[in-house]
Amino acid sequence: MTTRARAQGATVWLTGLPSAGKTTIARHLGERLRAEGHRVEVLDGDEIRRFLSAGLGFSREDRNTNVQRIGLVSEVLARNGVLSVVPVIAPYADSREAVRGRHAASSTPYIEVHVATPVQVCSERDVKGLYARQAAGQLVGLTGVDDPYEPPTDPDLVLPTHDRTPRESADAVHAVLAERGLV
Repeated sequence: MTTRARAQGATVWLTGLPSAGKTTIARHLGERLRAEGHRVEVLDGDEIRRFLSAGLGFSREDRNTNVQRIGLVSEVLARNGVLSVVPVIAPYADSREAVRGRHAASSTPYIEVHVATPVQVCSERDVKGLYARQAAGQLVGLTGVDDPYEPPTDPDLVLPTHDRTPRESADAVHAVLAERGLV
């Protein structure tokens, strides 16, 4: 009987403004990792909010609760050999630091990626129409416009998505995973 080596899991946390490209990059990265034979789960922030965090609003406390829930799920998956890719705004530094701390406590690899797209570019992309709704006075509390976004001070990778394709961005994340021996 042969035994298979346990796969190394990790969390790849993609943080950035709405319409920065986090989910698109996560999907490209997930597809590549699956094609290479890795166990991968993309924990999309919008899907998590609809199910695991249903009922939460957008206050600082609710946003923190949402991020901590996603961080827990991601850490458990990663600790059990899954590459967990997490495209979530996570606007507050203290929330992201708590997630990083949870991973450190279990010796689970954690990679923070700042999807550093300027707000003007995000507003032009406006994938979900949030910027237009905010400009029309129909939405209050849009991260990066009238609600704070605290950029990471020391991310593992910064992706200026306004000057590269989503696939190039996903390849840059993959390169970090390879450098760390995680793929």
